[in-house]
Amino acid sequence: MSEFGKTFVAGHRGMVGSAIVRKFNAIGEEDLLLRTRNELDLTNEAAVHEFYEKEKPQTAIIAAARVGGIHANSTYPAEFIQENLAIALHNIHAAWKNGVKRLLFLGSSCIYPRGVKQPMKEEALLTNKPEPTNEAYAIAKICGLKLCEFYRQQYGVLFHSAMPTNLYGPGDYYHPENSHVIPALVRRIHFAKENNDPEVVIWGTGKPKREFLHVDDLAEGILHVLRLDDPPDWVNIGYGEDLPIGELAQLIAKTVGYEGKLVFDFSKPDGIPRKLMDNTLLQSTGWKPSIDLEAGLQTAYEDFSQRLADGTLRM
Repeated sequence: MSEFGKTFVAGHRGMVGSAIVRKFNAIGEEDLLLRTRNELDLTNEAAVHEFYEKEKPQTAIIAAARVGGIHANSTYPAEFIQENLAIALHNIHAAWKNGVKRLLFLGSSCIYPRGVKQPMKEEALLTNKPEPTNEAYAIAKICGLKLCEFYRQQYGVLFHSAMPTNLYGPGDYYHPENSHVIPALVRRIHFAKENNDPEVVIWGTGKPKREFLHVDDLAEGILHVLRLDDPPDWVNIGYGEDLPIGELAQLIAKTVGYEGKLVFDFSKPDGIPRKLMDNTLLQSTGWKPSIDLEAGLQTAYEDFSQRLADGTLRM
């Protein structure tokens, strides 16, 4: 018998959604509702409501989002706020209207205020303004968290949220300008090695610290949260340790086998100086990650190389 019933995984082709599908399949959960963007436009209110009314999922995991790094967030703020607001509002309201028993909405660690005390606790949310370079995305995601909180408060539905830290792993997005830091560095350093380039230029000073969680660890964490009878309205899911971007770049160069020079472009923005999650709340419920960064980067690079070779790399 299915533990979660018919389950809609929104964004199943993305890195997070595909990891969730892999995890659910591994535990024998095969009654999954999966739709590509062409099959279901999650920003289209009528289409989303028609889908929920027809399919009647019992569980929904909203892993779909318009995402990107500093460059993408700074260049396309209108798209980031509009699309992510639409995804959150349409799915959460349609889920409530059509009797979904449980909904888990995925936020992000970048919705916390800039300069908040580190490591960041859940209660720090909305205590100040978000980081300007990703404000549009952050506001949209905060609205999704608050929608779940208030629908739960007013209607008694089990709608709640999880906030992952920076993610990496199989199925990542390797766009040359719009990807996050690990895939951006993997791509840049890989091609530098292939082209025998003597150096690789990296945005910023290399000093900001970041925390990274393997996407398979996130899938485990999501499964754990879904099994809690009375989960928090929102909970951090992180690795619990961080490192400077400069050290990360060196580690990626080692993983790729690149022996050239890493040069930091101080004219480019660094973003938030530090962004480390406080995992105390989630760990108190009995979960912690298991994949360390060095081992995780190896699996990520193997996936990158395989997908690049067979033409399935998202880029």
